[in-house]
Amino acid sequence: MSCLKCLKYTMCVANFLFFVCGAALFGFGIFMMTQTKVSSLLPSLPFMSVTSILFITGIIITCISFLGFLGAYKENRCLLITFFILLFVVMLVELAGACILLVYEKDIDNLIVKDLHQSLDEARGPRNETVKVIASDWDFIQTTFHCCGVENATDWKNDVPKSCCQKDDCKEYWTEGCYKKMRTWFEDNLLNTGIGVIVVCSIEVLGMCFSMTLFCHISRSGLGYKM
Repeated sequence: MSCLKCLKYTMCVANFLFFVCGAALFGFGIFMMTQTKVSSLLPSLPFMSVTSILFITGIIITCISFLGFLGAYKENRCLLITFFILLFVVMLVELAGACILLVYEKDIDNLIVKDLHQSLDEARGPRNETVKVIASDWDFIQTTFHCCGVENATDWKNDVPKSCCQKDDCKEYWTEGCYKKMRTWFEDNLLNTGIGVIVVCSIEVLGMCFSMTLFCHISRSGLGYKM
């Protein structure tokens, strides 16, 4: 019985911490949406912007952790099984996403290159609010990765931005394209990404095991669906 109580309160504390983190991400996403225009460098995937990712991730973490906390604290079977099912669905989505990335890697690469060219063409267009946001995103990427354009500076044609300049006098542009630079950065950090994914999956498996253990204990105790 003492072990089950320890398990119950461990679930409560862990889910409370995740709830706080999720609420912080959600709030930060809302703040960024109100302060800046939401844009994505991938027109085919408009949700792939920093603000959208923070907003969606915050909602998912907040909702699931709230169910886990309330289910464990109240010892409610319905909430615990819902928590288990949601964690299981999230894990399936993550595994499906990883499989899609592996199987359709070349197709995804082509899609990303096409979208980057499209967003760059939009950034070269007449200056309105949307174009300014896209152009500022390109400036940020080119300054951070020391790159220019998708393939090279010729992608900008006669309208090369200052963020492509290697020095203040702007006599030379960065020679490498941003797609190659970003791909290299991702490959260099692939190990850290893999470790992060394994840690997240481990936490999800532990959450499912804990919730199912409590669920079975409550069922044997005959506590039903008490609130």
